[in-house]
Amino acid sequence: MSSKDRILARIRRAVPEAGTGTGLGAGPEAEIPRDYLRVHGTRTPAESVDLLAANLAEYRAKVHRTDEDGLALLLASLLAARGAETVLVPPGLPPYWLSAADPTRVHDRAESTAHELDRVASVVTGCALAIAETGTVVLDGGPAQGRRRITLVPDHHVCVVRVPDQVVDSVPLALPLLDPTRPLTWISGPSATSDIELDRVEGVHGPRTLEVVLLGAQAHG
Repeated sequence: MSSKDRILARIRRAVPEAGTGTGLGAGPEAEIPRDYLRVHGTRTPAESVDLLAANLAEYRAKVHRTDEDGLALLLASLLAARGAETVLVPPGLPPYWLSAADPTRVHDRAESTAHELDRVASVVTGCALAIAETGTVVLDGGPAQGRRRITLVPDHHVCVVRVPDQVVDSVPLALPLLDPTRPLTWISGPSATSDIELDRVEGVHGPRTLEVVLLGAQAHG
């Protein structure tokens, strides 16, 4: 018997047969206990937003707060500060978001190659939700977010989170709100790794710079 055959045989023994509940672990019908703590403490919506902002900053994301009236000018200033000449736009991004911005719009197209996406300076998206306790933004490929790859290839990602509506306190509270059949991307700060001698290097697996706009929160000077 080859090594491959032995591995597959062990998998067959470990995985329960459908409907039998036998094998390693519980069968498909068995209830999974979920008696763990679902949230750490009680917070007001404003406190949850503040916690999200603090944890995003801890992960080296740049956090901005604005309201609907100030969003277009803020996004324009963020792209201008970056020197972006092009910006990738998901198909369902509200048009007014970029109404004050100068960069050339690049649309999310299925035929776009990785090289074409790499030449785009910035991408602006919405999100599915954000998790306060972990400082995580979750994308699910919705109309205002576009394909997963458009937020992984460009070096600068600006993500807009509607607060407090899109903010949940914890991962256990987030999961029931997400569709597991959609392409979920969980983002906690800019792409980074410390694999080599524990030196942090950003931009290895995705955007080097992540900017999160908390939309609806009271604008802070």
